[in-house]
Amino acid sequence: MAPRGIDEQNVSKWFTEYVPDVELPLEFTLIAGGRSNLTYKVEDAASHRWALRRPPVSHVLPTAHDMAREHRIISAVGPAGVPVATAIGLCTDVEVNQAPFYVMEFVDGHILRSAEQVVAAFDDATRPEIGNNLADTLAALHAVDPDDVGLGDLARRDGYIERQLKRWSEQFRNGIVNGDDYDGLVEHVASDLRARVPDQIGLGIVHGDYRLDNTVFDDRGGVRAILDWELCTLGDPMADLGLLMVYWNDRDEAGVGIGVSATTAPGMATRKEMLERYAKASGRDVSAIPFYTAFGYWKLACIMQGVYARYLGGAGGGDSGSFDGYPQSVRRLATTAAEQLAAW
Repeated sequence: MAPRGIDEQNVSKWFTEYVPDVELPLEFTLIAGGRSNLTYKVEDAASHRWALRRPPVSHVLPTAHDMAREHRIISAVGPAGVPVATAIGLCTDVEVNQAPFYVMEFVDGHILRSAEQVVAAFDDATRPEIGNNLADTLAALHAVDPDDVGLGDLARRDGYIERQLKRWSEQFRNGIVNGDDYDGLVEHVASDLRARVPDQIGLGIVHGDYRLDNTVFDDRGGVRAILDWELCTLGDPMADLGLLMVYWNDRDEAGVGIGVSATTAPGMATRKEMLERYAKASGRDVSAIPFYTAFGYWKLACIMQGVYARYLGGAGGGDSGSFDGYPQSVRRLATTAAEQLAAW
Protein backbone atom coordinates (compact mmCIF):
# COMPACT_ATOMS: atom_id res chain seq x y z
CA MET A 1 0.00 0.00 0.00
CA ALA A 2 1.31 3.45 -0.91
CA PRO A 3 1.89 5.90 1.95
CA ARG A 4 -0.51 8.73 2.64
CA GLY A 5 -0.25 11.47 0.05
CA ILE A 6 0.23 9.14 -2.92
CA ASP A 7 -2.52 7.87 -5.24
CA GLU A 8 -0.61 4.80 -6.38
CA GLN A 9 -2.67 4.04 -9.48
CA ASN A 10 -2.83 7.59 -10.83
CA VAL A 11 0.78 8.49 -10.06
CA SER A 12 2.02 5.25 -11.60
CA LYS A 13 0.08 6.03 -14.78
CA TRP A 14 1.59 9.55 -14.84
CA PHE A 15 5.08 8.06 -14.51
CA THR A 16 4.56 5.82 -17.53
CA GLU A 17 3.56 8.86 -19.60
CA TYR A 18 6.17 11.40 -18.48
CA VAL A 19 9.21 9.62 -17.00
CA PRO A 20 11.52 7.66 -19.32
CA ASP A 21 12.39 3.98 -18.80
CA VAL A 22 9.84 3.21 -16.09
CA GLU A 23 9.01 -0.41 -15.32
CA LEU A 24 5.90 -0.95 -13.19
CA PRO A 25 5.06 -1.57 -10.43
CA LEU A 26 6.32 1.41 -8.46
CA GLU A 27 7.10 1.39 -4.76
CA PHE A 28 6.65 4.63 -2.81
CA THR A 29 8.39 5.36 0.49
CA LEU A 30 8.03 8.55 2.55
CA ILE A 31 11.52 9.83 3.28
CA ALA A 32 11.79 10.45 7.02
CA GLY A 33 12.23 14.04 8.15
CA GLY A 34 9.82 15.69 5.73
CA ARG A 35 7.66 17.87 7.97
CA SER A 36 6.65 20.52 5.46
CA ASN A 37 6.57 19.60 1.79
CA LEU A 38 6.66 15.81 1.61
CA THR A 39 9.37 13.87 -0.23
CA TYR A 40 8.98 10.27 -1.34
CA LYS A 41 11.45 7.81 -2.80
CA VAL A 42 10.00 6.09 -5.86
CA GLU A 43 11.53 2.81 -7.06
CA ASP A 44 10.41 0.77 -10.05
CA ALA A 45 10.68 -2.95 -10.87
CA ALA A 46 14.09 -2.39 -12.50
CA SER A 47 15.46 -0.64 -9.37
CA HIS A 48 15.42 2.81 -11.00
CA ARG A 49 14.89 5.47 -8.34
CA TRP A 50 13.44 8.97 -8.30
CA ALA A 51 12.31 11.51 -5.69
CA LEU A 52 8.78 12.94 -5.69
CA ARG A 53 7.81 16.15 -3.90
CA ARG A 54 4.29 17.23 -2.99
CA PRO A 55 2.65 19.63 -0.49
CA PRO A 56 1.44 18.55 2.96
CA VAL A 57 -1.76 16.51 2.87
CA SER A 58 -3.74 19.09 4.85
CA HIS A 59 -3.56 22.50 6.54
CA VAL A 60 -1.74 24.14 3.62
CA LEU A 61 -1.02 27.80 4.34
CA PRO A 62 -1.60 30.51 1.73
CA THR A 63 1.36 31.20 -0.65
CA ALA A 64 3.25 28.13 0.61
CA HIS A 65 4.15 24.76 -0.96
CA ASP A 66 4.29 25.83 -4.63
CA MET A 67 5.51 22.77 -6.53
CA ALA A 68 5.78 24.53 -9.89
CA ARG A 69 7.98 27.18 -8.32
CA GLU A 70 10.35 24.61 -6.77
CA HIS A 71 10.55 22.74 -10.07
CA ARG A 72 11.31 25.97 -11.92
CA ILE A 73 14.11 26.91 -9.52
CA ILE A 74 16.02 23.63 -9.63
CA SER A 75 15.57 23.52 -13.41
CA ALA A 76 17.18 26.97 -13.62
CA VAL A 77 20.10 26.76 -11.19
CA GLY A 78 21.29 23.28 -12.12
CA PRO A 79 22.61 24.26 -15.57
CA ALA A 80 24.37 27.24 -13.91
CA GLY A 81 26.58 24.84 -11.96
CA VAL A 82 24.70 24.75 -8.66
CA PRO A 83 24.54 21.13 -7.44
CA VAL A 84 20.89 20.04 -7.45
CA ALA A 85 18.91 16.93 -8.33
CA THR A 86 17.99 17.00 -12.03
CA ALA A 87 14.35 17.98 -12.54
CA ILE A 88 12.44 15.35 -14.55
CA GLY A 89 8.76 16.29 -14.61
CA LEU A 90 6.02 18.46 -13.08
CA CYS A 91 2.34 17.56 -12.65
CA THR A 92 -0.06 20.42 -11.97
CA ASP A 93 -3.23 18.40 -12.58
CA VAL A 94 -4.70 17.92 -9.10
CA GLU A 95 -6.91 15.10 -10.42
CA VAL A 96 -3.81 12.90 -10.53
CA ASN A 97 -2.76 13.10 -6.87
CA GLN A 98 -5.04 15.66 -5.16
CA ALA A 99 -2.19 18.21 -5.30
CA PRO A 100 0.58 19.23 -7.71
CA PHE A 101 3.87 17.33 -7.50
CA TYR A 102 7.18 17.10 -9.27
CA VAL A 103 9.74 14.37 -9.85
CA MET A 104 13.53 14.66 -9.83
CA GLU A 105 16.45 12.28 -9.83
CA PHE A 106 17.25 10.47 -6.60
CA VAL A 107 20.76 11.58 -5.58
CA ASP A 108 22.84 8.99 -3.77
CA GLY A 109 25.22 10.11 -1.06
CA HIS A 110 25.49 11.08 2.59
CA ILE A 111 22.84 13.18 4.35
CA LEU A 112 24.54 13.94 7.65
CA ARG A 113 22.38 14.23 10.75
CA SER A 114 24.58 12.86 13.51
CA ALA A 115 28.21 12.98 14.62
CA GLU A 116 28.25 9.19 14.48
CA GLN A 117 27.38 9.27 10.78
CA VAL A 118 30.23 11.68 10.10
CA VAL A 119 32.78 9.61 11.98
CA ALA A 120 31.66 6.41 10.25
CA ALA A 121 31.76 7.88 6.74
CA PHE A 122 34.70 10.31 6.72
CA ASP A 123 38.29 10.19 7.96
CA ASP A 124 39.99 12.99 9.91
CA ALA A 125 41.46 14.62 6.81
CA THR A 126 38.12 14.76 4.98
CA ARG A 127 35.89 16.11 7.73
CA PRO A 128 37.02 19.77 7.48
CA GLU A 129 36.18 19.68 3.77
CA ILE A 130 32.51 19.13 4.53
CA GLY A 131 32.10 22.59 6.06
CA ASN A 132 34.49 24.19 3.56
CA ASN A 133 32.54 22.80 0.62
CA LEU A 134 29.24 23.77 2.19
CA ALA A 135 30.45 27.38 2.50
CA ASP A 136 31.92 27.39 -1.02
CA THR A 137 28.70 25.99 -2.50
CA LEU A 138 26.63 28.67 -0.80
CA ALA A 139 28.96 31.33 -2.20
CA ALA A 140 28.58 29.77 -5.66
CA LEU A 141 24.78 29.88 -5.39
CA HIS A 142 24.90 33.53 -4.38
CA ALA A 143 27.17 34.31 -7.34
CA VAL A 144 24.50 33.22 -9.85
CA ASP A 145 22.84 36.19 -11.55
CA PRO A 146 19.06 35.57 -11.39
CA ASP A 147 18.55 37.25 -14.76
CA ASP A 148 21.09 34.97 -16.43
CA VAL A 149 19.16 31.83 -15.41
CA GLY A 150 15.65 33.12 -16.04
CA LEU A 151 14.76 33.80 -12.41
CA GLY A 152 14.82 37.59 -12.53
CA ASP A 153 11.06 37.74 -11.94
CA LEU A 154 11.01 35.17 -9.13
CA ALA A 155 10.45 37.87 -6.49
CA ARG A 156 11.01 41.51 -5.72
CA ARG A 157 14.63 42.61 -5.62
CA ASP A 158 14.60 44.97 -2.67
CA GLY A 159 13.41 44.97 0.92
CA TYR A 160 14.05 41.25 1.40
CA ILE A 161 14.23 41.23 5.19
CA GLU A 162 11.21 43.51 5.49
CA ARG A 163 9.24 41.20 3.19
CA GLN A 164 10.36 38.15 5.15
CA LEU A 165 9.37 39.74 8.45
CA LYS A 166 5.92 40.47 7.05
CA ARG A 167 5.52 37.01 5.54
CA TRP A 168 6.64 34.97 8.53
CA SER A 169 4.76 37.16 11.01
CA GLU A 170 1.61 36.40 9.04
CA GLN A 171 2.41 32.69 8.83
CA PHE A 172 3.05 32.66 12.58
CA ARG A 173 -0.31 34.27 13.28
CA ASN A 174 -2.04 31.77 10.98
CA GLY A 175 -0.37 28.93 12.87
CA ILE A 176 -1.29 29.96 16.42
CA VAL A 177 -2.77 26.96 18.23
CA ASN A 178 -5.38 27.27 20.97
CA GLY A 179 -4.80 31.01 21.21
CA ASP A 180 -1.23 30.65 22.52
CA ASP A 181 0.82 33.51 21.05
CA TYR A 182 3.75 33.04 23.50
CA ASP A 183 2.83 36.23 25.37
CA GLY A 184 3.56 38.28 22.24
CA LEU A 185 7.25 37.31 22.27
CA VAL A 186 7.53 36.33 18.59
CA GLU A 187 5.88 39.51 17.37
CA HIS A 188 7.92 41.64 19.79
CA VAL A 189 11.15 40.22 18.32
CA ALA A 190 9.80 40.88 14.82
CA SER A 191 9.28 44.51 15.74
CA ASP A 192 12.84 44.83 17.06
CA LEU A 193 14.26 43.19 13.92
CA ARG A 194 12.22 45.49 11.72
CA ALA A 195 13.71 48.52 13.45
CA ARG A 196 17.31 47.39 12.87
CA VAL A 197 17.41 45.97 9.34
CA PRO A 198 20.84 46.53 7.71
CA ASP A 199 21.00 47.92 4.19
CA GLN A 200 20.76 45.11 1.65
CA ILE A 201 24.07 44.84 -0.22
CA GLY A 202 23.64 43.12 -3.54
CA LEU A 203 21.06 40.63 -4.72
CA GLY A 204 21.21 36.87 -4.84
CA ILE A 205 19.20 33.69 -5.12
CA VAL A 206 18.45 32.92 -1.48
CA HIS A 207 17.85 29.23 -0.71
CA GLY A 208 15.98 30.01 2.51
CA ASP A 209 16.86 26.85 4.47
CA TYR A 210 20.51 26.17 3.71
CA ARG A 211 22.01 23.73 6.22
CA LEU A 212 24.04 20.56 6.50
CA ASP A 213 21.17 18.08 6.37
CA ASN A 214 19.58 19.77 3.37
CA THR A 215 22.57 18.72 1.29
CA VAL A 216 23.86 15.41 -0.08
CA PHE A 217 27.62 14.77 0.15
CA ASP A 218 29.91 12.46 -1.78
CA ASP A 219 32.61 10.32 -0.15
CA ARG A 220 35.16 13.15 -0.40
CA GLY A 221 32.99 15.69 1.41
CA GLY A 222 31.85 17.42 -1.77
CA VAL A 223 28.29 18.68 -2.18
CA ARG A 224 26.40 16.49 -4.64
CA ALA A 225 23.03 18.24 -4.30
CA ILE A 226 21.29 20.98 -2.35
CA LEU A 227 17.81 19.80 -1.33
CA ASP A 228 14.53 21.44 -0.26
CA TRP A 229 14.08 24.62 -2.30
CA GLU A 230 10.64 25.38 -0.85
CA LEU A 231 11.67 28.72 0.68
CA CYS A 232 13.91 29.93 -2.16
CA THR A 233 13.48 33.51 -3.38
CA LEU A 234 15.48 36.56 -4.42
CA GLY A 235 16.97 38.76 -1.76
CA ASP A 236 19.78 39.33 0.69
CA PRO A 237 22.36 36.51 0.59
CA MET A 238 23.36 37.23 4.19
CA ALA A 239 20.08 35.67 5.33
CA ASP A 240 21.26 32.27 4.09
CA LEU A 241 24.58 32.70 5.86
CA GLY A 242 22.91 33.77 9.10
CA LEU A 243 20.67 30.72 9.10
CA LEU A 244 23.65 28.45 8.38
CA MET A 245 25.34 29.92 11.47
CA VAL A 246 22.21 29.13 13.51
CA TYR A 247 22.24 25.50 12.43
CA TRP A 248 26.00 24.98 12.63
CA ASN A 249 26.76 24.00 16.22
CA ASP A 250 30.38 24.07 17.36
CA ARG A 251 31.82 21.07 19.20
CA ASP A 252 31.27 22.59 22.65
CA GLU A 253 27.57 23.05 21.83
CA ALA A 254 26.65 19.37 21.38
CA GLY A 255 23.12 18.85 22.65
CA VAL A 256 22.62 22.58 23.17
CA GLY A 257 22.28 24.19 19.76
CA ILE A 258 19.52 24.11 17.15
CA GLY A 259 21.12 22.16 14.32
CA VAL A 260 21.99 18.51 13.83
CA SER A 261 24.77 17.04 15.94
CA ALA A 262 26.78 16.10 12.84
CA THR A 263 28.45 19.51 12.92
CA THR A 264 29.97 18.67 16.33
CA ALA A 265 31.91 15.62 15.11
CA PRO A 266 35.69 15.76 15.72
CA GLY A 267 37.51 17.56 12.93
CA MET A 268 34.50 19.41 11.52
CA ALA A 269 34.99 23.07 10.63
CA THR A 270 33.92 25.59 13.27
CA ARG A 271 31.28 28.27 12.78
CA LYS A 272 34.01 30.93 12.66
CA GLU A 273 35.98 28.99 10.05
CA MET A 274 32.91 28.60 7.86
CA LEU A 275 32.10 32.30 8.12
CA GLU A 276 35.66 33.16 7.07
CA ARG A 277 35.55 30.61 4.24
CA TYR A 278 32.30 32.07 2.87
CA ALA A 279 33.65 35.62 3.11
CA LYS A 280 36.77 34.63 1.16
CA ALA A 281 34.87 32.64 -1.48
CA SER A 282 32.16 35.26 -2.01
CA GLY A 283 34.03 38.50 -1.41
CA ARG A 284 31.04 39.73 0.61
CA ASP A 285 31.07 41.85 3.77
CA VAL A 286 29.86 39.61 6.62
CA SER A 287 30.17 42.12 9.46
CA ALA A 288 26.39 42.30 10.04
CA ILE A 289 26.07 38.55 10.52
CA PRO A 290 24.82 38.89 14.15
CA PHE A 291 21.63 40.53 12.86
CA TYR A 292 21.08 37.81 10.29
CA THR A 293 21.71 35.13 12.89
CA ALA A 294 19.05 36.69 15.12
CA PHE A 295 16.71 36.84 12.14
CA GLY A 296 17.44 33.15 11.50
CA TYR A 297 16.43 32.13 15.02
CA TRP A 298 13.21 34.16 14.76
CA LYS A 299 12.35 32.74 11.34
CA LEU A 300 12.84 29.21 12.64
CA ALA A 301 10.43 29.96 15.48
CA CYS A 302 7.77 30.96 12.95
CA ILE A 303 8.44 27.94 10.74
CA MET A 304 8.32 25.56 13.69
CA GLN A 305 4.98 26.98 14.79
CA GLY A 306 3.61 26.40 11.30
CA VAL A 307 4.88 22.81 11.26
CA TYR A 308 3.32 22.22 14.67
CA ALA A 309 -0.03 23.57 13.50
CA ARG A 310 0.09 21.38 10.37
CA TYR A 311 0.93 18.35 12.49
CA LEU A 312 -2.07 18.96 14.74
CA GLY A 313 -4.12 19.35 11.54
CA GLY A 314 -3.02 15.90 10.35
CA ALA A 315 -0.47 16.93 7.72
CA GLY A 316 2.37 14.65 8.80
CA GLY A 317 1.93 12.41 5.77
CA GLY A 318 2.92 9.43 7.89
CA ASP A 319 5.85 11.09 9.65
CA SER A 320 5.23 10.07 13.25
CA GLY A 321 8.07 12.02 14.89
CA SER A 322 7.32 13.64 18.22
CA PHE A 323 6.02 17.20 18.10
CA ASP A 324 5.20 17.53 21.78
CA GLY A 325 8.17 19.79 22.47
CA TYR A 326 7.53 22.21 19.62
CA PRO A 327 5.86 24.98 21.69
CA GLN A 328 8.81 25.05 24.09
CA SER A 329 11.22 25.14 21.14
CA VAL A 330 9.35 28.02 19.51
CA ARG A 331 9.66 30.04 22.71
CA ARG A 332 13.36 29.14 23.06
CA LEU A 333 14.12 30.15 19.46
CA ALA A 334 12.36 33.49 19.83
CA THR A 335 14.14 34.13 23.14
CA THR A 336 17.52 33.34 21.57
CA ALA A 337 16.74 35.70 18.68
CA ALA A 338 16.04 38.48 21.17
CA GLU A 339 19.30 37.76 23.01
CA GLN A 340 21.34 37.74 19.80
CA LEU A 341 19.83 41.02 18.67
CA ALA A 342 20.38 42.66 22.05
CA ALA A 343 24.07 41.69 21.93
CA TRP A 344 24.62 43.21 18.46
